Amino acid sequence: MTVKRIREASRRIDYVLIITVAALLIVGLMMVYSSTFDLAYKGFGDPGYFFRRQILWTVLGLVALIVLARIDYHFWQRMAILLMVGALLLLGIVLVVGNTRFGGQRWLLPGGSVQPSELCKLAVVIYIAAWLSSKGERIRQVTYGLIPFAILIGLVTGLIMFQPDLSTAALIALTGGAMFFIAGADLLQLLISLVFGGATFVFLITQMPHSATRVAAFLNPDSDPNGIAYHIRQTLIALGCGGWTGVGLGAGRQKFGYMPAAHTDAIFAVLGEELGLIGCLFVIGLFVALAYRGFKIALEAPDAFGTVLASGLTCSLIIQALVNIAVVTATLPYAGVPLPFISYGGSSLVVALASVGLLLSISRKRITTRRMSARARNSVGGRNWGARVSRAGRR
Repeated sequence: MTVKRIREASRRIDYVLIITVAALLIVGLMMVYSSTFDLAYKGFGDPGYFFRRQILWTVLGLVALIVLARIDYHFWQRMAILLMVGALLLLGIVLVVGNTRFGGQRWLLPGGSVQPSELCKLAVVIYIAAWLSSKGERIRQVTYGLIPFAILIGLVTGLIMFQPDLSTAALIALTGGAMFFIAGADLLQLLISLVFGGATFVFLITQMPHSATRVAAFLNPDSDPNGIAYHIRQTLIALGCGGWTGVGLGAGRQKFGYMPAAHTDAIFAVLGEELGLIGCLFVIGLFVALAYRGFKIALEAPDAFGTVLASGLTCSLIIQALVNIAVVTATLPYAGVPLPFISYGGSSLVVALASVGLLLSISRKRITTRRMSARARNSVGGRNWGARVSRAGRR
């Protein structure tokens, strides 16, 4: 390889994205140890039990990131159907032989580290990107676009809700809707699907007692402070105790049995208590940087599949982070959603790092700024942003 080619390859590596993800991983490992050393000592007599498991999953995730970054992302376009079939099979298997914890049957293998719905999120994003990019302008037709899309999302989310896992189903539906818009869907069709999807979601909440009580606790947290609203109150207490600079890394108190799921769903509250508002804003800034780089890669992708895939991967990570932070800050009703790269959990961390690997693979094929400017000058106005991006990607 000549020096010129080495320099060209080096320029195509998104170092900002890599540094951003590395910073999130470092923060995550610190917070996992801080939030689990007491729990691990009481349960296993070893303060580092959960921390070592998280390091193992981090290594596996980094291996997945490196492998996927080196594979041409078009390979996954050809494998999309097989990935989707495999994801559906896993969702069916977990309903038959899955481990039951916290009232849900969502995990495979002893210890509950593998959650098929997390793996399904990545498979669904790849399949939807391949499917949408193959439709072209026909995506705006109801029979080619909205109806098949609604059936696909309904099938996947339906299997996940049987676990039941309403929050993950909602994340997949939101990510799919964002990809549908970016691919150039008709805005009226998209609005109709959002109305019907939202109505279905509200109906399901009313039919699931645990979801209905969570909404009731969100609307009136003082009604049952030691019952269903206990989790919300404890996360807010943790955030309030942190102040501007926090009480110090490892010095937080809410993780000592006061706050449920401190190392998973509520880890952002532990971070807020120990690192304060400044630490919270730093983590939020990292996710903003991740979103910026992800959508920049999507805009510079050389084809429609790369554009929709990069957008879907970015939306999946950012929407999940937004929901987790919103739940911890009592902006949304309680939902069991981990914070990407930071919460304790194997399948969630590996899938998040694998998504970054796919983004890096797309960034290696990205077009130059000069070519992108030429495309923008040649694009036709009067259409929504998603259609312009999709049309540009196909050129």
